[in-house]
Amino acid sequence: MLTIIFGRMERIMFTVSTLFLFIGAAVLLILIPGPDLIFAVTQGIANGRRAGVYTAAGLALGNTVHTLAAALGLSIIVTTSPVLFTVFKIAGAVYLFNLAVKSLKYRKTARVLQTGEKKDKRVLLRKGLLMNILNPKVAIFFLTFLPQFVNYDHGFVPLQMVVLGLVFIFLTFLIFGLLAYFAGSFSSKFLEKPRMQEGANLAAGVIFVGLGIKLLTTSP
Repeated sequence: MLTIIFGRMERIMFTVSTLFLFIGAAVLLILIPGPDLIFAVTQGIANGRRAGVYTAAGLALGNTVHTLAAALGLSIIVTTSPVLFTVFKIAGAVYLFNLAVKSLKYRKTARVLQTGEKKDKRVLLRKGLLMNILNPKVAIFFLTFLPQFVNYDHGFVPLQMVVLGLVFIFLTFLIFGLLAYFAGSFSSKFLEKPRMQEGANLAAGVIFVGLGIKLLTTSP
């Protein structure tokens, strides 16, 4: 079955070797500790396994926007416009600072996602989504990374970039989700002890502040 799929993809746009090279490079890049990975793992530790997985899903879905933007050329506008880049950067930093304030303000409150709490699921998805979308560095990454694996002789360049983006999104969710899930396995230990729970929320707040400062100091 896989041979048939890869064979068809090769005739349409990619060679099998190129696709596997892309997957290998994507996995290595996803595993490099960055703001998104730290964010997912932090949510898992502070709020439980489900929180980590839903956050990872939101982060992965955010890449959909960047994939479409790169495919349509919109990322070029953001990365070449100092004003737009700054706007995105400030918006992302403000969002992170807001999360930091909430983590510090409610540091003694356990907020683990429970079964049936649909609202919390949406909140976690939205957190991950906004965290990813408001990071201009991700837009630059997709604009520079995806084109390196496009077969320009086969045409359909935007479609190729979308397909590569979807593969990257799946890998992001898989890796982030697994890491956040296993990190969330330790959350019960924190929640059983108020001081450890408070310490975890304080650490999360500090991390959010650090990520916000780092984002503010980035340049195209």
